[in-house]
Amino acid sequence: MMPLKNTATRWGIISQLLHWLMAILIVAMAWLGLTMGDLPNGPDKIATYALHKSLGLSLLALVVLRLLWRLLAGAPAHVAGTPPWQVRVAAATHFMLYVLLFALPLTGWLLNSAAGFPLQWFGLINLPALAGHDEALHTLATSAHEWLFWLLAALVLAHAGAALFHHLIQGDATLARMLPRGWLRTPTKPTQENPDV
Repeated sequence: MMPLKNTATRWGIISQLLHWLMAILIVAMAWLGLTMGDLPNGPDKIATYALHKSLGLSLLALVVLRLLWRLLAGAPAHVAGTPPWQVRVAAATHFMLYVLLFALPLTGWLLNSAAGFPLQWFGLINLPALAGHDEALHTLATSAHEWLFWLLAALVLAHAGAALFHHLIQGDATLARMLPRGWLRTPTKPTQENPDV
């Protein structure tokens, strides 16, 4: 049975669920964000924008939950033989991913507030505005939201590419240990004692 908490060699089931749920949400939100502006005005467009906002708030909550779980459950060790520069790049990439996963929903919340629109989570919870109606702030937040999205997209692609590189080229367990046992052949390379940062 897969452990709930992370071990020295693998991510536990909770970390895996949070990781892949966030990945699905990012893809869904990217698709909505890139297509909803072209929808004709009407109820469907309003509903699509509302869904995008609700998913963004869900992503923000999941980022908080994942960071708290990371502090509680720790992280697996690095795979032995990983060059120090790859460890440093991975740490910087993970840090930037977390920063962007906070910043992107917050700038979306801010631009919605500055536009004077109400914000609800799936029609169940009303959230407060982060600012009053302000056209200049709305323009600035919209620009920031768009640029942060493209930066996040680039980092997500780099993150996925690095995982595939580790699995296909380096032949280590970096990708396999973020999946349930048996989904991928797990290489036999040992892990170092230094935990992932």
